[in-house]
Amino acid sequence: MYHLDAQHLAKQGAPKVQAPKVNPQPDICIIGAGSSGVTVAKALHERGVVFDCFEKGSNIGGMWRYENDNGLSSAYASLHIDTSRDNLGYSDFSIPKSLPDFLSHRQFLKYLEDYARHFDVHRLVTFKTEVQAVTQAPGGRWNVRLSTGETRSYAKVIIANGHLWDPRIPAFPGVFSGETIHSHYYRTAAPFDGKSVLVVGLGNSAVDIAVDLARRARTVTMSTRRSAWIMPKYLMGYPVDKWSKFLSRKLDLPTRLTRKIMSKLIRLGVGDQRRFGLKTPEHPMWREHATVSQELLPYLGHGWISLKPNISRLNGDEIEFEDGSRETFDAVIYATGYRITFPFLDKAVFDPNTEAANLYRRMISQKHPGLVFAGLVQPIGPTIPLVEIQGRWLAAVLSGKVAIPDIAAQQREIWLHKKRQRETYLDSDRYMLEVDFKIYARQLNADMQSGVAGV
Repeated sequence: MYHLDAQHLAKQGAPKVQAPKVNPQPDICIIGAGSSGVTVAKALHERGVVFDCFEKGSNIGGMWRYENDNGLSSAYASLHIDTSRDNLGYSDFSIPKSLPDFLSHRQFLKYLEDYARHFDVHRLVTFKTEVQAVTQAPGGRWNVRLSTGETRSYAKVIIANGHLWDPRIPAFPGVFSGETIHSHYYRTAAPFDGKSVLVVGLGNSAVDIAVDLARRARTVTMSTRRSAWIMPKYLMGYPVDKWSKFLSRKLDLPTRLTRKIMSKLIRLGVGDQRRFGLKTPEHPMWREHATVSQELLPYLGHGWISLKPNISRLNGDEIEFEDGSRETFDAVIYATGYRITFPFLDKAVFDPNTEAANLYRRMISQKHPGLVFAGLVQPIGPTIPLVEIQGRWLAAVLSGKVAIPDIAAQQREIWLHKKRQRETYLDSDRYMLEVDFKIYARQLNADMQSGVAGV
């Protein structure tokens, strides 16, 4: 936990907030006041764009507010952000150098609160108000039904409420008799004291939780259907993303060359991960997300965590794996990701499974141009500063400073993006939200500089 003093706030400069235009009936609705909704609201306000912003919970923060009363946060007590401090924050409000390289969720929430306070964003948000339904009205407008019982009409709806809250749990034959939860509901290792726990998955959350459990559980085992590249948080004493930022932005190397150099550096730093029981992935590094962890390999090396292949069958307290081995467990934690879900939108209006990849500039719906999404991206690189650029881009578009091309040009842009996805990622459907930070940021910034959004 930290507090910004007056001297630090002074260094940031006075809040760059313009008075909003006088308009008793805002024509734009923002849903959500997490790290995406807050920066979009701030950007629109600076451009004089009038809007309503609704947040289900009683405060800002979204997933970064531990035990958020909106019921959507998946933060666990030991959570730390995998992006290092100097690459994490908003461009016009730096994170104090006094904070550690990798912030805890509490430290980042405090930073987000200070950001919102500095730019006076809190007063722009209507809290404790859930958006229950967004339906299309005649003439292309949108009716937004609120938990207050009121329905309001808008020309544009910006959906910024996040997509990491609806747990995805795989189905396996049989029934497990022990405790089963998704990582979304995991908070601390205390309930698992002295128990044998199986963690399903090998992503960042799965590894964080397995490491957390290893300090208190009797045994911790990880099960995964395929391996992953393990990327350390530090490389030669510096956060690993500082190295990639130096190569990509300071030296302005092409993305492919940056990734090639980083792959060699990471392999040099980590060594052969097969020594720790992790298979070498069949795909090159960067064709899928690497798992970021400083602790996993040492914990495997010490025997504090063990590995198993994918589950083949559940049978009471016994679980059989694809290699034929069987073990008994007291609990299973599925760290198997999330479905992209917007419960206030009927799938006939917007189906995330088919349409999330068909957004112009990863934001504007082709089927319904009045539907706009902010933060519906998973960048190779930091998410928060990228969504800040999205917010500025949306503010420029909605204030008439940037013109949107015709539908044919938008579809061409989407086609080119999908082509890059197929060339870059092993499973383009699984990675439909992926963007390259450098390429995407340059596209949005170029649009704002030229005044015309491109292809």
